[in-house]
Amino acid sequence: MSEKLRIAVIGIDHPHGMGWRESLKHVSNELEITTFVPAFDGTTTSLEERHAALPRFETVPELISSSGNLFDGALVCLPNDEGPDAVIALANAGKHILLEKPGAANAADAQRMAEAVRANKVAFQNGFIWRYDELANRLREMVTDGRFGKIVSVEMTWATSNIDRRGPDHYLFDIKQSGGGFFNWLACHHLDLLTYVTGESVTTISARVGNYGKTISAVEDGGSAIMDLSGGGLATFTGGYWHPRWMNDIRWTIRGTERWAHWDPGRPNTGGVLEIHGPQPQFMAMEETFELPPDETTGYGGKAMVSLLEDWIRAIREGADCRNTPESTITVLKTIDSIYESSKNGRQVEC
Repeated sequence: MSEKLRIAVIGIDHPHGMGWRESLKHVSNELEITTFVPAFDGTTTSLEERHAALPRFETVPELISSSGNLFDGALVCLPNDEGPDAVIALANAGKHILLEKPGAANAADAQRMAEAVRANKVAFQNGFIWRYDELANRLREMVTDGRFGKIVSVEMTWATSNIDRRGPDHYLFDIKQSGGGFFNWLACHHLDLLTYVTGESVTTISARVGNYGKTISAVEDGGSAIMDLSGGGLATFTGGYWHPRWMNDIRWTIRGTERWAHWDPGRPNTGGVLEIHGPQPQFMAMEETFELPPDETTGYGGKAMVSLLEDWIRAIREGADCRNTPESTITVLKTIDSIYESSKNGRQVEC
């Protein structure tokens, strides 16, 4: 392996593609882009001129057979119907995997990817950037340290831009290419974070998903899920493509027997705010507000993404796992599979 890690970028005009490439600039002392597979019908409309002269290949098999000596790993930004086979082929060729989340439409495809990654002993990192958010990790530390006591409930909401912002013909709303809608593309972040923060698993799910906005699509634009946690608490998620402009509206509340906290990761002019409310052992109640400064880091996901990339580079160098693993990817997709099953059949589903 060369001094710098060399990566192929697969999927130039993916919705997050340019953001990923901008984030990669922050680790340019460790990593460089050396080749491309444009994908998306060969489109290059978002390709930066600094990369325009790099070698390109039409398919992943062609990339592997023709330029295997040009790259050590690959950033895979493909629709869900193409991502799993690409990851498996790359892993079988001994290439490390950096994957745009979730990378698959269901847990069965995630399992196939995991088997290839583990069999070939390549480093794997998925783009669940919230595992690297500072306030999400502060919540996780509070849970681990027992400061919440027993977790009673976790309430999550995420409403974002409606389907009309991209248009109903976008591949994200194509059932064949994406396999699912809002829950697969966006809710996956926080369903994954739920188990990461609490350290608990989801045992049963009751859910309702569908089209609730004005524009109908082949996939759900949102919905709600009620989840039982292995520690005896309750988690809820409600969200969808529902706002008439580009925006993210995200809130968490964690309630424990000993304290509760409100997390507002998108509060204007901050890098996120955590409001913590604790017990009142005598005259003064425990009240604290923890506010981060605005994150000015360019790229997709700000400094959390830079930490994610650094973790992947470390995993390659040391032969270790990242914070996101093949198995955590399977877990979140199993949860989403169960949400879809519960909504379709109108019943509670055991996970």
